[in-house]
Amino acid sequence: MIFKRVGDGRPYPDHGYTQRQWADIAPQQVRLDELVTIKHTLDLDTLLEEDSTYYGDLFAHVVSWQGDLYLEEGLHRALRAALQQRLTVHARVLELK
Repeated sequence: MIFKRVGDGRPYPDHGYTQRQWADIAPQQVRLDELVTIKHTLDLDTLLEEDSTYYGDLFAHVVSWQGDLYLEEGLHRALRAALQQRLTVHARVLELK
């Protein structure tokens, strides 16, 4: 099993964080098997791109809400990490109450 669960959509309230606000959160390692995805489909072209994070954040965005960790941005990075036999991914984790 790669992820804890595959979801479809954001079950948590809108946090309104901008890219700049996300950048203020220090990255940490998160286990892939603790993540719940919010997308259930995958774009194979994006997965296979070598430089898919060129215009975005280098770190995945994870929202911690009601005891679960939701992978908001970085599904392809997380899947590439799993394909490389890694158990963790570096992510910025936003705690929602």
